[in-house]
Amino acid sequence: MSARGHIVVDGSSLPFESGDSVLVAVARTGALPPGCLCNAGDCPHCLATIDGVPHMRMCQTVAADGMSVTSTPLDVHPPLPGARTGHEPPHGNRHPDVVVIGGGESGTAEAQRLRRSGREVVVLEAGEGAEALAVYDGPVVLARIGGAIVRLHCDEVVVATGAAEIQPVVAGSHLRGVMTPRAASALVARGVDLGRVVAVGWDPEGIDCRVVKGSLVRIEGEERVRAVIVTGIDGAETRHECDIVTVELGTYPRDLLARMAAGTRTVGDAAGDGTIPPCPTSGTICPCSGVTIDDLDSVWERGFREIELIKRATLAGTGTCQGLVCTPYLRSFVLDRAAELQPTFTARPLARQLTIGEAAAGFRLPPIQRTALDPVHRSLGARMDRIGGWFRPWVYLDPDIEYRAVREAVSLGDVGTLGKMVVQGPDAVEFLERLYPCRVEDIRPGRSRYALLLAESGGLMDDGLISRVDETTFHLSFTSGGASQAEAWVRDWAHGFGSDVRIMDRTHSLGAINVTGPRASELLSRAGLDEPMPFMQHGRHTVAGVPCHVYRLSFTGETSYELHHPIRHSVDLWNALMDLGADLGIAPHGLQTLQTLRLEKGHIIIGMDTEPDSTPRRLDMDWAVKMDKPDFVGRPALARTNRLPLRKKLVGLSMKGDPPIDGTPAYRDGAISGYVTSAAWSPTLGSSVMLAWVDLVDGEVPDVVEVDGREARHVPTPFYDPEGVRARS
Repeated sequence: MSARGHIVVDGSSLPFESGDSVLVAVARTGALPPGCLCNAGDCPHCLATIDGVPHMRMCQTVAADGMSVTSTPLDVHPPLPGARTGHEPPHGNRHPDVVVIGGGESGTAEAQRLRRSGREVVVLEAGEGAEALAVYDGPVVLARIGGAIVRLHCDEVVVATGAAEIQPVVAGSHLRGVMTPRAASALVARGVDLGRVVAVGWDPEGIDCRVVKGSLVRIEGEERVRAVIVTGIDGAETRHECDIVTVELGTYPRDLLARMAAGTRTVGDAAGDGTIPPCPTSGTICPCSGVTIDDLDSVWERGFREIELIKRATLAGTGTCQGLVCTPYLRSFVLDRAAELQPTFTARPLARQLTIGEAAAGFRLPPIQRTALDPVHRSLGARMDRIGGWFRPWVYLDPDIEYRAVREAVSLGDVGTLGKMVVQGPDAVEFLERLYPCRVEDIRPGRSRYALLLAESGGLMDDGLISRVDETTFHLSFTSGGASQAEAWVRDWAHGFGSDVRIMDRTHSLGAINVTGPRASELLSRAGLDEPMPFMQHGRHTVAGVPCHVYRLSFTGETSYELHHPIRHSVDLWNALMDLGADLGIAPHGLQTLQTLRLEKGHIIIGMDTEPDSTPRRLDMDWAVKMDKPDFVGRPALARTNRLPLRKKLVGLSMKGDPPIDGTPAYRDGAISGYVTSAAWSPTLGSSVMLAWVDLVDGEVPDVVEVDGREARHVPTPFYDPEGVRARS
């Protein structure tokens, strides 16, 4: 063999030969890593940071010219990279019939048999650059193939990973120069001079060594092996000087991947029972986590008698090798202490470490979400803003045109950000009655009801609609800002109540377009909705050729319809409605206009107009709460706080001139008496309108407060169309 290049190991330049692993290149110098080496990726002893990537195995990394290697002692954390060294590797998905993990004799034979039966087979062999990292239910195999991360979706997984050699656990087994027989043979086959080798129990193939029969007692030396002590049949100890000691203790199946998910089948040595070695009297059984026999005895005495519990109490089996070294000894320990051979602990992905780049390969989770209509808004010149975790159109070209379209003609708004959920099951009515403070049982199929969602403290968490589809199916909606927590909240209460319901979050699979304005019904009639729907009703209809669930409601104060539909149809539906309404004065509206429209109606926005202690009574919304119900989330808190006198309320204010900025204090008699939560100029009313928290005087809202140095008068909400005639028309 001839030198092919140099690698830098712990600051020193080392030559390597073609085909060498990093471990072989290091072993040629005699500078072996500490601990028993397996040369098969089963142990943690040759871990290193290689070219900035930590926790790589030197035995499974082919040396490359200029490669930088920093060895990682087991008791030291690998260094964090000083600069951005990560990258997203190539990624992809494949759909074979069968994935065979392991390209040895049994795996190759099984792959050939399956191919003869006409099945498409992918074989993963780590030594050939195709490494299985995890198996998930499905089954799906996550693999690293030629540097790419590939997800293999298949019908069956065959695990043919063979068996690992059991490593010794005695005093001195942590020294440099301890190897398994296979590791020693592999190094010698690469031309590595091991020096004097003593083999305990087995003659490694291709090695000129001294074979010693008997039981291993201890290994002597300071940093490196100097001698091995063995007890013979007669009980006498003998000492054998050496540079390398190999110990043959049998094998244990590499079945980690087989224990990860259903749909796996194990063949060859990986399916065997393996050897259970004698229980050690001392030493480290889990080098990854530094767990000793004394540690096992300690947790045993404290009552941890199951392998799963011992694993959690000591962290044995949770390190880099995921139990390949320690599992035989954990089972041996329990067998010795309880005369019971327990099965091994549950295996969970991953079997090998991933970089962050590899873990993220193929996934995109933008910190700010976009609706399916995002490119449409941008093409229309919308100024997009980050609101409630979404990019949303704040204004298109002219807010006055947007406002007039809603109040005088027809307008479209993207409300796909709203939370959308289906709750179905025999306990659906009972569950929702306990979750919401309003009545649910009397909602008829095809009808909707506005509802508050309360925290246990009685404060308002969110609001939205409850829409009944049939006797056991309901659609729930939530605000854009509250959608992210709605699913967890609803599922937690369903579990806590023990309710027999099924819950499906449709927020990201359904788009929603709000068609609003006095000519909204006319536009939808052109689009195929022949009969205008009554206010607060809903149903399935085809609109402009798109299947929609249509809800009749209003947040703008005008006739409004929400068209909920699969997101793949969002762009087509939007464009069709814009074309059909071209002669009706149609224009889209953004959130700036919506802010004005909803303020004119006195509608609150959760988190903008509310505080954590905003109970329905403080919001003047106790009409939405039925305290005669026996139970609902927040009822005990409301029963207590409703007896207390009110100190403040959220009220409507009106003033001349430009609106104050949100958060502006409100004064009375020179003292702060509240603050403005939201404000806007109303073109229809010719004044600024706002919602504000105001301190009560003798239980009443004062007629006048001072805001921004000007007089602001208390005006009951809604400011616009207080009878709601336009929304219901």
